[in-house]
Amino acid sequence: MPSTYTGIGVSSGAAAGPVARVHGPVLPQRDGAPVDVETESNRAADALDAVGGELEALAQRAGASGSVLVRQARISRDPSLASIVGQLVSSGRPAPRAAWEGFGAYRDMRAADPMRAVPDRVELDDIRDRVVAKLLGEPAPGIPDPGTPFVLVARDLSPAVTAGLDPQRVLAIVTERGGPTSHTAVLAKALGIPAVVACPGAASLRSGQQVLVDGAAGSVTAEPDAEALGAVSRPGASAAGGPKGPGRTADGRPVTLTAAVGSMSDVADAIEAGAEGVGVFRTEFAFLDRSEPPSVAEQAAAYREVFDAFPGRQVTVRTLDIGADKPASFVRLGDQPNPALGVRGLRVARRHPDLLGDQLTAIASASRGTKAEVRVMAPMVATSAEAAWFAAQAHQAGVNTTGVMVEVPAAALRAADLLRVVDFVSVGSNDLAQYTFATDRADGELSDLLDPWQPAFLDLVATVLRAGAVAGRPVMVCGEAPSDPLLALVLVGLGAAGLSMTPRALADVRMTLARHTIDDCINVAAAAVYADGPSEARARVREALDHP
Repeated sequence: MPSTYTGIGVSSGAAAGPVARVHGPVLPQRDGAPVDVETESNRAADALDAVGGELEALAQRAGASGSVLVRQARISRDPSLASIVGQLVSSGRPAPRAAWEGFGAYRDMRAADPMRAVPDRVELDDIRDRVVAKLLGEPAPGIPDPGTPFVLVARDLSPAVTAGLDPQRVLAIVTERGGPTSHTAVLAKALGIPAVVACPGAASLRSGQQVLVDGAAGSVTAEPDAEALGAVSRPGASAAGGPKGPGRTADGRPVTLTAAVGSMSDVADAIEAGAEGVGVFRTEFAFLDRSEPPSVAEQAAAYREVFDAFPGRQVTVRTLDIGADKPASFVRLGDQPNPALGVRGLRVARRHPDLLGDQLTAIASASRGTKAEVRVMAPMVATSAEAAWFAAQAHQAGVNTTGVMVEVPAAALRAADLLRVVDFVSVGSNDLAQYTFATDRADGELSDLLDPWQPAFLDLVATVLRAGAVAGRPVMVCGEAPSDPLLALVLVGLGAAGLSMTPRALADVRMTLARHTIDDCINVAAAAVYADGPSEARARVREALDHP
């Protein structure tokens, strides 16, 4: 009999295939042999440094994942970590075991220091496994290669592991941990791979076992029957023959569908997917691995490439969103008690005003003569005073159309005030969910709170959309939430005039909108908002669509 396990579906589509699991190194049993302290200490130090170098090299090729990998490289080369491992070697442990235990002690040390951020467990475990594997002479943890396409199953996936993921080989992804805005979720959507996270049942899946993954329903079925397998289509197939052109509902209500981009490869994907413009141009991804700030000329050249790719269409530039989970080598922010609640986004300009000034000058320079409709917005804005200050800086630099991202509850609640001092606002769904529920986006244990189907989150989004309607300003919703075709209907029903998402999600969202009227969207929005939780919200929406 088939067994079905339930998690959180974070990337739609369905696929079936054999399981291939990600495994880390296995420590040998201690044999009690004496340890050459000097030799083992040197081996451990060399392994920590080498892994740091490997992570830095991965960061240069990883695009949007690069900031996380840079942070991991810094941890691997943290002198306090090396000191802890060295002390364990001195107490008689061989280098592999000292490294294994040392990472646990290092995390405890960071957790006990209120002035230092606690490293993400997934990232820290990945560094540990890489160091231990190097000391044991084993390959670094990575994507398995069973010789045929497979369903990738893991406890969780680190940025370093997923940097080497090949969508031609990986049919679907299933993890025991993770959340709707985790690195795994973001990557799966970007690649168009069905994915289910926060699925405890994944622990029982065996390598080689046949499974069916339904990313829309959030289900994983072990040993599916022939009927279930016959209904499976590869991701994207359902939308292949779908509508082209601008997004609109079945009765003709326009819904602007734009793409989030961070590189020219993203731009190419967006154009191929028929994006109506760029909803979020994530400018920081081109510069995170730099040791010095990019010059105005370098920035202007990079921005102009993107602008020229979208003649006659809107390109919304987000100013540097650095800090917290996106550290930049060229900006020293120091250790903060809680980086996610500290100096990040627009707040960096409090310490480094020239950084924002140079970027705005570069954006203005790049926009001159281009046929794109360029506008600029600031991340991590909490008050109308901050929004007004940013708008003044942008106007002084020569940028005419200014806006802000609504990512914290204070901004959502006072969106009407923001719209009095800027031209537009865009809802940043990932961070708004994080700050609404006081839950770190990387914390898989609390992933249910980060679910964008949470009615409280939808209430805040609706507040922003109502403010936009009163002000006569169309509001766009960005982030991972709009990539879910069903949730896209809810957002449109709440009043979203546009949606920005990963290019791979555009076809499915466009097709889903084309099948439903604006009244359908309004009805499912009401069903979701008045639910008691995300599971009930999803169920109510599906029921409403099945029985209009």
